Amino acid sequence: MSSENTGRSALLEVSDLKMHFPIKKGVFSKTVGWVQAVDGVSFEVGEGETLGLVGESGCGKTTVGRSILRLIEPTAGTVHFEGKDVAQMRGKELRRMRRRMQIIFQDPYSSLNPRMTVESIVGEALTIHGIAQGEERRQRVRELLEKVGLSKRHLNRYPHEFSGGQRQRIGIARAIALEPRFIVCDEAVSALDVSIQAQIINLLIELQREMNLSYLFIAHDLAVVEHISTRVAVMYLGEIVEMASSRDLYESPTHPYTRCLMSAIPVPDPTAKKDRIVLEGDVPSPINPPSGCHFHTRCPIAQDRCRQEAPPQVEVGSGHWAACHFPEDPIS
Repeated sequence: MSSENTGRSALLEVSDLKMHFPIKKGVFSKTVGWVQAVDGVSFEVGEGETLGLVGESGCGKTTVGRSILRLIEPTAGTVHFEGKDVAQMRGKELRRMRRRMQIIFQDPYSSLNPRMTVESIVGEALTIHGIAQGEERRQRVRELLEKVGLSKRHLNRYPHEFSGGQRQRIGIARAIALEPRFIVCDEAVSALDVSIQAQIINLLIELQREMNLSYLFIAHDLAVVEHISTRVAVMYLGEIVEMASSRDLYESPTHPYTRCLMSAIPVPDPTAKKDRIVLEGDVPSPINPPSGCHFHTRCPIAQDRCRQEAPPQVEVGSGHWAACHFPEDPIS
C-alpha cells in the first residue's frame, strides 16, 4: 500500500507494525496474556500528504501514532523516516529525528502544562534544541503565535485563560516550532465545537501548504477526515482493513466495515433518506481477537471462509486496497 499513486515520494514508511501490551497478574506480575492493540499495520505517507486514519474507539489508531514517534516502543515491525530506521536511533540521532517529527494531542488542556506561560510552552523546544535564546526566542514565539492566529499579547498568559480552540492553537504552535516535516494529529479536533473544528482544520491545511508538512490525521469523524485527507486508511481491531484516496474511499467503499461507517455519516438535509447499516454486537476484545477475519463476528456478509482464513490486502482499484475475501458483495 504505497504512495505511488499520489505522485509523492514516501517520507514515512511503516511496515508490519505491532504493539502488544502485556497483561500481568499475581504477586510476581506474571504475564498471562497480551492486548493486541496494533497487529501488523503497514502504510506510507508521502511528502506534503495527509493520511487519514479512522476507526472506532479502541481500534488502535492512537497507539499507531505514538509507536511511530517512539513515545511507546513497538513490539515488532519497522518505521523508516526519511529513509532511516527510527527504532535504531539513539542519542543525538534520535534527538534530531524528534525535531522532524511532532505530535498534536487530542486534549488541548491536559497536553499543556498549567504552570507554564504560553511563551514557555511554545519556546521550550527552541531552548532544548539550542535554536534560540532570550529575545531571539521571544521573537520566534511571537511569530509562531501569529502564524496560528493568536496575538503577541498572549505570551505571558496561562493555558486556563484560553478557550479550547485557542489552547489547540497553542499546541499547534508548539508542534511547528522546530519546523518539522511530519506531524501526528491525534484526534486534534475531536474535543472542539464544530465551528472551531473547521477553523483548526483550515489552519492545518494552510500550514501544510506553507511549510510542506505531512500529516497522519487520526480521527473517528469521517466527515472531518474527508475534508483534510489525501488518502484514508480504515482500522478495525488493530488492523487496516481498507485504504484508498479520499475520493475513492468515500465514493466507492468496498470493505463491509467501511461501508457501515459511511452509512453512519450524517446528511445535512432533514428530508433526505439514507440507508443505514447497523452493526450487531460489540467490538471483540483485542486480548483474544476472532480467528480468520477479525470483522467476521459482526460482518453482514461473512461466510465460512471468513471465519477460518485471514484475508490478505488485495488491490480492488488503482491505489485502492481492501482486506476482504468478498469485497463489494452487496449488503442486504
